[in-house]
Amino acid sequence: MKGRILDFSVQENTGVVSGEDGKRYHFGGADWRGDRPPDRGVTVDFDAEDNSAKDVYVALGPLSEGGFAAGVPNKITAGLLAFFFGMFGVHKFYLGFTKAGIIMLVGTLLMIPAFITVPLALIEAITYLTKSDEEFERLYVIEKKQCL
Repeated sequence: MKGRILDFSVQENTGVVSGEDGKRYHFGGADWRGDRPPDRGVTVDFDAEDNSAKDVYVALGPLSEGGFAAGVPNKITAGLLAFFFGMFGVHKFYLGFTKAGIIMLVGTLLMIPAFITVPLALIEAITYLTKSDEEFERLYVIEKKQCL
């Protein structure tokens, strides 16, 4: 079953998944099959046993119908933000890369946009829009990889 992580406590080594069936399932750290600790909002695939989630894996692709999971950045929005407002770093803030967003914003305010921020934003817009939905989610949402 697919679901989304609602919470995970590193101290207690337990978490909660909201399944696509609308129920909540508890899981322990031993059931997590990811390389990195579980993060709130990540789409997962798991086996449901009573009120427990077993063998919890990171799932690629959108959870909701229509291609966009609520609260999860998507490539269309990121690409359009990079294209129209990229010199201000808006797409970086949208993807959760606050430090990179601040650097682009400061660069623009210091009158460097024509040389650095505008070309970078256009390259990032093209990169985001040419990725598949699954690849975009894996790279920029799950693995938190910065484009440039």
